[in-house]
Amino acid sequence: MTSTEEDGPSSTLPRRQLGRFLRDRREATGFTIAEAAKLVDLSRAVLQRIETGQIQKVQRQDVQALCEVYDVGREDTRAAVDLATQARFKNWYHVYGGLFSTAFNMYVGLETAAHRLTTYHDQHIPGLLQTADYAWAIIGAFPEFTSPDDVDRRVEHRMKRQALVTRKTNPVQLDVLLHVSVLYRVIGSSSTMAAQLRHLAEMSKRPNVTLRIQPYSAGLTWGIPHGSFIVMNFGRTAKGEPLEPPVVFIEGGAAQDMYLEKPDEVRLYSELATAIQDTCLGEVESRNLLRRVAKEHERREW
Repeated sequence: MTSTEEDGPSSTLPRRQLGRFLRDRREATGFTIAEAAKLVDLSRAVLQRIETGQIQKVQRQDVQALCEVYDVGREDTRAAVDLATQARFKNWYHVYGGLFSTAFNMYVGLETAAHRLTTYHDQHIPGLLQTADYAWAIIGAFPEFTSPDDVDRRVEHRMKRQALVTRKTNPVQLDVLLHVSVLYRVIGSSSTMAAQLRHLAEMSKRPNVTLRIQPYSAGLTWGIPHGSFIVMNFGRTAKGEPLEPPVVFIEGGAAQDMYLEKPDEVRLYSELATAIQDTCLGEVESRNLLRRVAKEHERREW
């Protein structure tokens, strides 16, 4: 699919990602919104709307000027200006899901801003709950990552992301639904799996984490093979209005990642998550199953 500028509402995702990036860089340099706006000849209100992703057509020259004020490097400046360009495209997320470097990684930006993540996985354990050994086995298996140092950096980055779950102040609410096959698929080794499942059992006791397992007997929810997905919600204002529109993320694997933000699409996946949850084991039963399967992996190791 080739993106062209279209009539009608554009995707909010690049605008929101660009806004987060500019806000983070402004705060890192110590400027207030009013100070930064004055330096680039914008009003405070306009810059605030840029930072919150509320302006549909962000001017490229404004992004360039802000990056210069914040002393942003050439590569990240070019990516930021490109985001301002792509923010005009209605179908942006279909094409540019995984394009940018760490600073512009769309998924990480959304995950960091999220208040609640509802995730269903039928292939592997979600990154926010992976052990380092399990993550190394997954990342290291990808054919493009041939350097151990490269794999190490990626694993380190994944481990740092887990602070979203374990931090003391406002940890993300993580609702995890796992198909039981994930427990038996050996990633790395049997000892790696045993340690991973015991880690899951411990994490599931945290007040901000719920973890439930869908058994084989549940069959296909809605009778369709739907695959893994994540529903991201971003909290509400004091008036009860969403801080940001919710988003569904579907990891593409060997293909392109997909981000869905149309209300009907988000509602469909939210209802699917609820339907899956209705077929899952309870939290205590799921935790006991994790420990039981961990013991099975330990016996295999011998």
